[in-house]
Amino acid sequence: MPRSGLIWLVAAAFFMQSLDSTIVNTAVPTMAEALGVTPLGMRTALTSYVLTLAVLIPASPWLCDRFGTRRVFGAAIAVFGLGSLLCGISQNLPELVFARVIQGIGGASLMPVGRYVLVRTFDKREFVKVMSTVATFGLLGSVLGPLLGGILTEYTSWRLIFLINVPVVAAGLWMNREDMPNYRLDRIHPFDFLGFLLFALTSALLLAAAELIDSAQVVWRVIGACAALALVFGMLYVWHSRRTPHPVADLTLLRIRSVWVSLTGNLFTRLGVSGMFLLLVLFLQVGCGWSPTMAGLMMVPQALGSISSKWLVHRLLARLGYRRLLLANTLIVAALLAAFALIGRDTPAWVIAVLVFLYGSFMGTQYTAMNTLVYQDLDLRHAAMASSMASTMQYLSMSFGIALSALLMESLLRGHAHEDYIAAFRWTVLILAAITAAASRIFSQLRPDRSARAARPN
Repeated sequence: MPRSGLIWLVAAAFFMQSLDSTIVNTAVPTMAEALGVTPLGMRTALTSYVLTLAVLIPASPWLCDRFGTRRVFGAAIAVFGLGSLLCGISQNLPELVFARVIQGIGGASLMPVGRYVLVRTFDKREFVKVMSTVATFGLLGSVLGPLLGGILTEYTSWRLIFLINVPVVAAGLWMNREDMPNYRLDRIHPFDFLGFLLFALTSALLLAAAELIDSAQVVWRVIGACAALALVFGMLYVWHSRRTPHPVADLTLLRIRSVWVSLTGNLFTRLGVSGMFLLLVLFLQVGCGWSPTMAGLMMVPQALGSISSKWLVHRLLARLGYRRLLLANTLIVAALLAAFALIGRDTPAWVIAVLVFLYGSFMGTQYTAMNTLVYQDLDLRHAAMASSMASTMQYLSMSFGIALSALLMESLLRGHAHEDYIAAFRWTVLILAAITAAASRIFSQLRPDRSARAARPN
């Protein structure tokens, strides 16, 4: 199997997911009007997708061991395509949320299986460069997504932003048959269904509590009950994982310093940054009165910045190491987030574009460094589990980050005039910047020699 074919295949999957997530953001105000909800009310359609990813990703290592990476990856592409089709024909918000859940069921195996196969195929010296290459091609979806989303929404129909995935799905299925290796185990362990259920309930209840805080009638007893049950189920999972030989998420990997720093740093960084571009689209379209096409164009510099940074990450890591790079880069990202509070309705478009480009450049560096750190001190036999846990944390923190940013902006709104959205946007990004800056403290726990080598799990 040619290695280049595998790289293109995984890049195509990343392209499809990034296209879908970025193309939706620019269409949120128009979709909200068509479906009869407020723009911030559309966050349910965003969080339902990423939460489904986070809940189902832990099953991907067992599925790969049982059915093989080729079957699992192919099925994931097909189900994702079906979900995209259902999104395109949805008539109301509940139908759209259901279709997004179907998309999430398919998407749950795309990123972790893709990363796992790359870890199995390439050695550590090549892995960072390969991941940067894959992420670069995947980011083409981020470049095309905002622009296509704006154009399709303004000149045709928002439904086409989902249907555009269909030809990519067809190409991905053909490439999967040709280029995907079929890694699997001859003897597999039983699936940890109880652990999977406990983890899913914990995640769903936490997000439900966050969603209920912003409902029309806040019932604190219900919110408190959801949060308390989430805590109980989470503690039960920790207790269960220590007593089962093959847990759905192996918490013993957290004994390795680079693993727990990567996962925890991912969580708090993405809490601060995940909702940023939803907020920026609302700021530009609702606050400043920009058209969907112009707002979509303003998202393109972010993707271009991310692409430009990918080619430098492995050199920066070789020179600075993970600790110094992540410490400095996280603080720079926080400063750039805070800088968005300085823009207003009269700010020239080129100034916003430069700020978005710089933000995208440093976020691209941040994502690549965080996503590769988790593998640095692991044995190959733990690669599938580490990939699953890293992807789970990524999407779980994204769902909470989107919910948090929407909740903050909704609570800071004093009305629905243009000026109200601008003021709420400014205060929201300042709070998110503070959360992101706090994440730098986590990366300081890495040792100067890149990552601490703690006791490895047996």
